[in-house]
Amino acid sequence: MKLGVAIRRFLTPAPVVSFVCFVRFRARVSPRAEVELSPSLKLGRGCQIASFCKLKAALGPLEIGHDTHLATGCFLAANEGGLFIGNDVLIGPNCTIVSNRYIYDDISKPIRLQGHRSTGTRIGNNVLLGAGVVVLDGAEIGDGVIVTPNSVVSGRIECNTVVQGNPARVVFRRR
Repeated sequence: MKLGVAIRRFLTPAPVVSFVCFVRFRARVSPRAEVELSPSLKLGRGCQIASFCKLKAALGPLEIGHDTHLATGCFLAANEGGLFIGNDVLIGPNCTIVSNRYIYDDISKPIRLQGHRSTGTRIGNNVLLGAGVVVLDGAEIGDGVIVTPNSVVSGRIECNTVVQGNPARVVFRRR
């Protein structure tokens, strides 16, 4: 781990992180949240991050739009491909959103030694993610989508749909 990342991650007090996020972005971050202050982190005005959330932006861009709310216990990790979340998004408690996947093609090597790849994750505007939703690397969620609780999204979801399940499938189209 690089020294700068270690300092930002472990030595910056949480109230300082909350204050910096408010001054720099006009975002409200709970002092109980764990947010990495990184040059690749961008929070929209009015963004709210609840307690026990973890936002990791040391390895790639993490951008969250205006008036987006993250409920308690969410985990967001951005890698090289980036993690982009639109405006007016509601993310329920204990959601996981990542932009990284392991390579596991070679069965003669341990998975941890094969590396990883990152294509990026994108979530549109006016999206609702229910409690416990998992959004994987490569997912693209369109505008106006509702993802029901405990669903897993790994592909492309069309705009104005309601999806559920593992993997998430369209169950309803919003008009």
